[in-house]
Amino acid sequence: MLIRAFTEHDLAPLTELTIDTFRPFYEDSFRPLMGEDVFTVQHGNWHDDYRKQVAELHAPERHTNIAIAEVEDTIAGYVAWNVDQARKKGEVTILAVSAEHRRHHVATALCEHAFDQMRALDAQVVEISTGGDQFHAPARALYETLGCTPLPLTVYFRQL
Repeated sequence: MLIRAFTEHDLAPLTELTIDTFRPFYEDSFRPLMGEDVFTVQHGNWHDDYRKQVAELHAPERHTNIAIAEVEDTIAGYVAWNVDQARKKGEVTILAVSAEHRRHHVATALCEHAFDQMRALDAQVVEISTGGDQFHAPARALYETLGCTPLPLTVYFRQL
């Protein structure tokens, strides 16, 4: 596995990887759980939201970066992170690994890479968030394996 820096040629494949990775959450988990009205208000344009977000993830001048994991010249996954140097705090914004490369330590390697880069920018703490639903269970397990401490949080929605 090679972990490398983002290039502009990566934007389209990373956007598609992100949409493919999170489609099961939005379509198979969140939509049925919350119903159409809440889904539409909260995440109705989730594809377009990711198209916009991924395009803005890499801006090294703002300490916002992407690293890509390649396996045999194929993008296996990526991690996006940022650092607030004044607060000495880093944050993992997105971690996405293609279905065929999951359970092969790609996510672990990407997180460790991001953590190393954050340390190089004097970050002393990292924040990494995920959902509490079944879809996000593997992410929670990974983050706890990496030594992260979960903060219990509950978010409620109600149709009016």
